[in-house]
Amino acid sequence: MNQWYDISNADDLLSPALLFYPDRIDANIDRMINIAGSAERLRPHSKTYKCRDIIEMQIAKGIRKFKCATLAEAQLLAESGAAEILLAYPLVGPTQDRLIALINQYPHIEFAVLIDHPEHVAQWSKHEVSISVFIDLDVGMHRTGIGIEAAAELFQRVQQSDLSFQGWHAYDGHLRQSDVEERAKAAQAGMTGLDTLLEQTQTQSAEIVCGGSITFPIHARFPERHLSPGTTLLWDYGYSQFTDLPFEIAACLFTRVISRPSQGLLCLDLGHKAVASETKGSPIYFPQIEDAKITTHSEEHMVIRTAQAEQWSIGDVLYGWPWHICPTVALHQQAGIVTDHRLSSFWEIAARHRIYQ
Repeated sequence: MNQWYDISNADDLLSPALLFYPDRIDANIDRMINIAGSAERLRPHSKTYKCRDIIEMQIAKGIRKFKCATLAEAQLLAESGAAEILLAYPLVGPTQDRLIALINQYPHIEFAVLIDHPEHVAQWSKHEVSISVFIDLDVGMHRTGIGIEAAAELFQRVQQSDLSFQGWHAYDGHLRQSDVEERAKAAQAGMTGLDTLLEQTQTQSAEIVCGGSITFPIHARFPERHLSPGTTLLWDYGYSQFTDLPFEIAACLFTRVISRPSQGLLCLDLGHKAVASETKGSPIYFPQIEDAKITTHSEEHMVIRTAQAEQWSIGDVLYGWPWHICPTVALHQQAGIVTDHRLSSFWEIAARHRIYQ
């Protein structure tokens, strides 16, 4: 095999398919822990992989606390042996009842939720169970969260309620500066006022969950902060542009040439249903065909233009690195597991489903 992603028994696998490389995932976990300084500082996000096997790989290395975005992810984390689970998404309506059912089902696990508004306090207070909460701080993304300058008042509302305050949460996923020091300055600017907030509320000992995959090494410079990367375990072509981060791509898409419609064109079985395509640019990079340009992309087909088209035959295998791995994984029910260049088994993407009742 010439490249790390090649598999020798490709004829055993239908395409398109998602592939995981456990050796590279394991190395990424070690890199993540090394940056954090210890497994105890990490609260990784499970949204990227949604897979029990990868959760268990992290637990085996001492990671006990996790973050997630959906009830399905929370349930999978509970089933997989996580000790603490933060559902980092505002739960409203019957999703609150469903989480309480999960809390009752797993009384030995510490569950917590995010809140960022007085209405969240009022709605959670209607339940007879004391809910643990993290207050979500808006540090510049303007998606969820309350401004740091207004957070003390919300904290007081929590203190006056039956809710149990557990800590602060700050996600700065909007920061994309290529220069690490510029990124660091922007990350610190977003945290302006945090020290004053901690003094006002006397919560210096509370957990502070900070950052995403791009900024968590910056927050790691501050020993009191806990860190919540997610994409670090699988990585992707989009994040590989940040050359200061040491992670390696550990997941590929496996596709085949299904047609050669005209000169210079190849048609692949890699449609929108197999690779996340929400980006404005190309959703995938083919390391074997560096000049590939997508001309047509539909539900089940991807047509690429390349000067190398004549070198490829119908049925030939291509490997691709998704630009955005998180929503790509959610399109697949299973991932083929590659060990020593061989497809050896399959892991279920168990939390890709949604819970409706």
